[in-house]
Amino acid sequence: MGIYVWGTGCGASELLEQGFDLERVEAFVDSFPMGDTFLEKPVILPQQLDISDGDLLIITARHADAIADRCCQLGIPAERCLFLKNNTILLDRNEACSAAKEILGEDLLKKLIPKQRMVPTPAQLNPHSLPEKDLSNDYVRLATLELLCRRLAEVPGAAAELGVYRGFFARCINQLMPNRKLYLFDSFEGFAENTCAADSFQAAHRNTAIDKVLAIMPYPASITVKPGFFPESLEGLEERFCLVSLDVDFYQTTLDGLRYFWPRLEEGGYLMLHDWGSPKLPGVAEALVAYEVELGCKIPAMPLCDVGGTLVLCK
Repeated sequence: MGIYVWGTGCGASELLEQGFDLERVEAFVDSFPMGDTFLEKPVILPQQLDISDGDLLIITARHADAIADRCCQLGIPAERCLFLKNNTILLDRNEACSAAKEILGEDLLKKLIPKQRMVPTPAQLNPHSLPEKDLSNDYVRLATLELLCRRLAEVPGAAAELGVYRGFFARCINQLMPNRKLYLFDSFEGFAENTCAADSFQAAHRNTAIDKVLAIMPYPASITVKPGFFPESLEGLEERFCLVSLDVDFYQTTLDGLRYFWPRLEEGGYLMLHDWGSPKLPGVAEALVAYEVELGCKIPAMPLCDVGGTLVLCK
């Protein structure tokens, strides 16, 4: 009875945080692996999967539609596939997964299965603006990004992302703003020790690399990578910005990011504060409150109903 986990990112981290025993994992599955192992378990490609009777494949990645199609191509039966990112469409993919209750047990299964939310996906989005395979990841945030970039056509300044991880959101910025300089700030080795990130959360965010990030950028000539822990990674950089994505999960780095980027944001620019509404990462919202106290005023902002609870700050 083998259990395989598709995904080596935050979804896998969440699975372990909810009480799933890492020792039960035979291997992790990743279409674009960053290495041969993850949490000391082997990482295999989808085509290396050999799911037999008695096995279970737990899908923790958000690209559920594409993964479901791939499983079908590989001949993996639906009753062996459990989708944990199953809460943004009307269809319940797990109705056919008869193996999960037997293998995981009823109590653990109830903890893992997300509640359904009725968030229909629009029928069409301009395929020239956003990579189609990224769309299912976080439709609301990506569609909002596209609209913001349209409004920034006459606003000067560079773009930046603090907290790049594997570069999927940065790729969308680069796709939408090909002629803008885009600064990418990330340690590319996880979080600083003072954040007290859980071991699995830390491991998931170490699972990245600069060359892998640059390889998926449609316009890499526009990219400037600033590796290292922020704000030391600034190295005296003085720049003006029209768009900033701030996605660093914890209080101090969020506060440092606001202190640097907000004064340098051009009038008419936007700062997208990811995870502001996340109950799992309260330090993000707390950092904004602290920064507004320093400023002596509230910053005009619009919350999004996206996966991470992004808040868009408007200059």
